[in-house]
Amino acid sequence: MLLGTNQKLLAALPQSSLQNIALTGFMAVGKSAVGRCLARRLGRVFVDLDKVIEKNEGMKVKEIFSRKGEPYFRRAEKRALAEILLCGGQVIATGGGVVMDGGNLQLLRLKSFLVCLTALPEVLLRRAGNGRRRPLLNGGDRALRIRELLAQREKSYAQAHFSVDTSDLTVDQVVEKIVEAMARREAI
Repeated sequence: MLLGTNQKLLAALPQSSLQNIALTGFMAVGKSAVGRCLARRLGRVFVDLDKVIEKNEGMKVKEIFSRKGEPYFRRAEKRALAEILLCGGQVIATGGGVVMDGGNLQLLRLKSFLVCLTALPEVLLRRAGNGRRRPLLNGGDRALRIRELLAQREKSYAQAHFSVDTSDLTVDQVVEKIVEAMARREAI
C-alpha cells in the first residue's frame, strides 16, 4: 500500500484546491464501484455523472434514452458535466460515451486527472448482464454491439492521462494503481 509523502500531501490539501479525478471507460467496466472506493480512500466527494443527470431530468437514464433519445441525453450530460467540473477535489464517474464529445473530453483533461478503466469485451459482456439497464445494448447481438462501441470510442479513451485494465483486478487493486499513478504524477 502506498502511504508515502505524495499521498500525505494530497490528503492534506483542501478539497477545493485538488484536481478532480474523473473515471471514464465503457459501461460495466467498474467506474462507479472504483470511484466510490477511491473517493473513500482519498477522503473526497464521489459524484456519479449519471445520477446527477437523473436528478436534473427527474428520470432514470434508461427512461431518458427511451422517451427523449440519445441526442437529448448527450446534451443533458454535457450540461451536467460542465456543472460538476466547476468544483475541485472530487472523484467523478462519467458515462462511457461522455468522451465522444470533443468539448467534454477537452474539459475533462483540463479539469481532472482523467483515468480510463478498460476490460476485455468478454468481461464487459459478462458484467453487463442481460443489458436491460444498458440502453445502448438493447436489442441485437450484445457482444457485437460492445465491440462496435469500443472501436468507435477507442481513440477518445486513449486520450486519458492514465489507463487501467480492470479485467482481472479487484476494485481495491484498481484503486491502488490509480493512487500510485497520482503519486507519480505529483512527483513530476
